[in-house]
Amino acid sequence: MTGSDEDSRVAELRTAVSRLRRELAAHPAEFPDRAIAEDELAALAAMAVTGAPETPRLRRSLLLIAGAIGSVSALSPGLTQVRDAVEMFGEPRR
Repeated sequence: MTGSDEDSRVAELRTAVSRLRRELAAHPAEFPDRAIAEDELAALAAMAVTGAPETPRLRRSLLLIAGAIGSVSALSPGLTQVRDAVEMFGEPRR
């Protein structure tokens, strides 16, 4: 698929997930739910590759990732970028 044919939301999701995966891999501290965050980021990356992610699944993964790394302040900007990308799918929040 060429860049012009790609859904910009999917491209944004792919970029955000890639960034957070790199940041998580480089983060030196171990924490109990790190594996959960890594697994869910891999799931998001796989959904972005297909080009047609399911909104409920995106949101579920986001919640799991946020719960797993939410207290690691160094990863907060990357998590925010993923959240913003996920929110582009589906209906706006009230």
